[in-house]
This record gives sequence, structure tokens and C-alpha cells, in this order.
Amino acid sequence: MKTHKITYQLLFSVVLLSIMGLAACSEVSVPVTEAPAVPAETTETITDIEVPEAVAAPQTDLTIVDEEGNTSIDTVALETVVSSMVVGDLTEVEAEGLIFMREEEKLARDVYLTLYDQWDIPIFQNIARSEQTHTDAIKNLLDTYGLVDPMVNDKIGVFINPDLQALYDQLVAQGSQSLSEALKVGVAIEEIDILDLEKYIAQTDHADIQLVYENLLKGSRNHLRAFVTTLQRQTGETYQPQYLSQDVYDAIVGSAIERGGNRNGNGNGGK
Repeated sequence: MKTHKITYQLLFSVVLLSIMGLAACSEVSVPVTEAPAVPAETTETITDIEVPEAVAAPQTDLTIVDEEGNTSIDTVALETVVSSMVVGDLTEVEAEGLIFMREEEKLARDVYLTLYDQWDIPIFQNIARSEQTHTDAIKNLLDTYGLVDPMVNDKIGVFINPDLQALYDQLVAQGSQSLSEALKVGVAIEEIDILDLEKYIAQTDHADIQLVYENLLKGSRNHLRAFVTTLQRQTGETYQPQYLSQDVYDAIVGSAIERGGNRNGNGNGGK
């Protein structure tokens, strides 16, 4: 009986070891599979999504420029663009700037009309017409912000601002001396306009005011070029800047006329 008991135990051990061995072999033989690759179509569909084109920014070139550089403001485009902008409160400096520029643009118009009557040179009449649209552009802003218009009297040579009144009288007296002096007065007025506009642009954060001032600034540069060219052609004289620095003046007269937007059919849309 003892012998049988040992035999059974031995047999049981052998069977148990066999089972464990088979289990171990089964674990080893299980193949390791890799994660399935992402189908090519999945990555391609990302590039197939259509992205809409960006909406074009509003046209900010409000000028109409002819071949001689006479630069007018498109008042219809101005009203459309400005009316879509947010209007906020003005500082005292911003309000004073608009009121002053309203009369300063009138001064340019009035001087040019007066010198045209005296010298009968088309450039004075042509640029005077452009200056009318410039002062009208400022009037649009005065109305927008509820400011009182200083041009209570639109008579030529009459100004509320005493400094502008004195400047008008001085420039007309100078321009009456000769055609050469008259054309130099034209350049001087545009120099003054450029400096004043640059000053007022730096003093405002209102996009609509900056927009109008920038377009007027472009007009002043073009008118300066036109007067300088006419002075050289009519008299052979070379103008020396009276208000602008020599470098700034040279940069302006050394560059081409800045054309207007597509409304005039021959422009490149700005500077």
C-alpha cells in the first residue's frame, strides 16, 4: 500500500508539471500584434475642409486724383465709411483740431481762388476745387460729433480764427507780388497743412478722424508736388522749404504723385 501511494504522488506530479508546461508554452506562442495604422483617408479629409476667404477691409482710400495731382475727397465714400465707425467722446484737443482744420482747409481754398483771379493760372483754380472737398470732409466730422462749425461766413478771406485771418492776409500779399511768389505761397500752404495734419493725427485715437486726416495729408503732399513742378516749369526756380525739414521735403518731391483708389480708374489704391 505504501508503494502505491508513492507512485500515485509521482504520477500526479508529472501530470501537474505537464499541464504547467503546456500553459507556459501557450503564453509564449501568443503573437504580439501592432496597433492598426490610421487610414490615409483620415488625414486627407483635414486638408479637404474649405476655409472661407477673409472679408476684405473697407476701402480707406477716399481720394480722387487726376493726372496733375489735384486730389479731391470722395465725399460719398467718406460718408459711407465714417457712418459705419464707432463714435466716442472727443477730447478738447481733438475738438479744437477739427475746428481749426475746417478753417485751415478753407484758407487754402480762399488763397488759391484769390491768386487765380489775379494770375489766371489753372493750378490755383483746380486745387481750390479740391480744397473745397477737403473742408467739406472736416465738416462731415463736425456734424458727426455735434461740434459748432466755425465757417458761419463762407465768404472768401473771412475767418473766425484770428491767426488764420492774419495768415490769409499775409499769404495773399506775398502772392500778389509776382507769379513766382504766388506759386511759392501754394507750396508754403501745403507745407503748413502737412505739419498740422501730422500733429493732429498724433493727438487722436479716433479711427474716423485719423482716416480723414490721412487722406487730407495725401492730398497736401500731392498738391505740394504740383506747385513745385509748376514753379520750376513756369519760372525755372527751385523751391526751398520754409516749414518742412529739407529731408522730409526732398522725400516728398522726390517721389511720384500718390494716386487715388479705383474710383478714378487710374489709381493704385494709396501710398
